[in-house]
Amino acid sequence: MRAKGSATKRGDGRWATSVRLPSGRRQYLYADSQRAVLRKAAALRQALAEGRDGTEDRRTVEAYLTEWLESTTQRVRPSTARRYEQLVRRHALPALGRLTLAQLRPAVLQGLYTDLVAAGLAPATVRQLHAILHHALAQAARWGLVSQNVADLVTPPRVPRYEARTLTAQQARTLLAAVRGDALEALYVLALYTGLRQGELLGLRWADVDLERGRLAVRGTLGRDATGTLAVAETKTARSRRQVPLAPSAVTALRAHGARQAEARLRAGPAWQGTDLIFTEADGRPLNSRELLRGHWYPLLARAGLPRIRFHDLRHTVATLLLEEGVHPRVAADALGHSTTALTLNTYSHVSATVAAEAAARLARLLDDAG
Repeated sequence: MRAKGSATKRGDGRWATSVRLPSGRRQYLYADSQRAVLRKAAALRQALAEGRDGTEDRRTVEAYLTEWLESTTQRVRPSTARRYEQLVRRHALPALGRLTLAQLRPAVLQGLYTDLVAAGLAPATVRQLHAILHHALAQAARWGLVSQNVADLVTPPRVPRYEARTLTAQQARTLLAAVRGDALEALYVLALYTGLRQGELLGLRWADVDLERGRLAVRGTLGRDATGTLAVAETKTARSRRQVPLAPSAVTALRAHGARQAEARLRAGPAWQGTDLIFTEADGRPLNSRELLRGHWYPLLARAGLPRIRFHDLRHTVATLLLEEGVHPRVAADALGHSTTALTLNTYSHVSATVAAEAAARLARLLDDAG
């Protein structure tokens, strides 16, 4: 049992102590020095003796979240840290920043979410903000800055389920015919033959491709770093890092693309931005996703007479076609880089129902023939 007035130094360099609350549980306190943490413990004991809840910190929400964001940038991907910063500073701090942590109550947080949705912010974005605040306030509770995580008591808005729009097999063949000779033909061919994510495709480097053996390695994804610059970062999960076999059509398209890129490099001369990326702007810079969509993808769909779908829906198309062709969900999950088979089946539940009906029909035919 820790003696009153004692503290221990943690592995991360901070000092820790605890105070037993009237409820019987212990409140753990942390500080950068032994003197500071003992002073914090003394203040808490004094507050409890006076019948006050001394577990709340008096710093402002803005001061705490700013400190939390700075510490979080060292533990997450640069693009994730940048997204955290944007959401918190744009949508949370204007309404909550001047409050103290003690004044941040469930009703205040719930009201913020309601106001943001009413102002036109997408429910999915509000849920992202909620997840960030929940994570930050959980840390505050663990550090003893607040007595509870108020985000636990708040309900974020419901996000309507997005129904992916996919191409049929015939429409996919129409698309492949329409892209022949296109500067990004290999990109669309790879998307339809592999089901890679947009960021994975744009992050592919020639070093990731083995055309002789007909395969590629997914090692990174193109996104923006902490400075907002387009750069390739490691994939988020080990499951996303995978070997993908290439169909002969994909190999042929990549060879042709490599020849076109070599010619473009010669034409650009010193203006070429030296990268090993497969898909780039005309001067070798990473291909901006917005330019891909507006300058290439949507005009291509219009010329081909195909429905206006997201580029990401090509991935949904691949998954749907695989499952409809009877490919085992485990194989489909591995090909798509899904963490579990359940994720694949839940995402494409409409296909699962069709596949299940076909399986039942096949079994019926088998048993009927046996009779």
